[in-house]
Amino acid sequence: MLDISFYSTNGSQSETVDVGETFYESLAKSDFSKIGGASIDTEIHLDEENVILPLVELNQEIRQQFKKIFSEAIISESDVVLTKLGDSPSKEEYQSGTYRLRKMLELLKCVENENYQYLQRI
Repeated sequence: MLDISFYSTNGSQSETVDVGETFYESLAKSDFSKIGGASIDTEIHLDEENVILPLVELNQEIRQQFKKIFSEAIISESDVVLTKLGDSPSKEEYQSGTYRLRKMLELLKCVENENYQYLQRI
């Protein structure tokens, strides 16, 4: 599993989205890897101490770009999932068939959360 983490500036909140390697590779090949440019070593307060992490600042413009690619990916993936799963999928088919969609929704919710000011792509 690989991580995409979201941090606030005051260290009070962070959230990590664990994603599979194949999913992460597809993100790396998309605009996800280009938005915000290269990560910059940034000092933040985390777990009661100051740490320096390679982060992308989620300013309004960058946040909007992430929202756009995740929203478009969710729409596209929804069509694929509905077509692929049919009328009565098994639990296993449902879980594997909706994995990408669920992860995209999780990432979109984090990007939309204004409490997070930084993203870390690991």
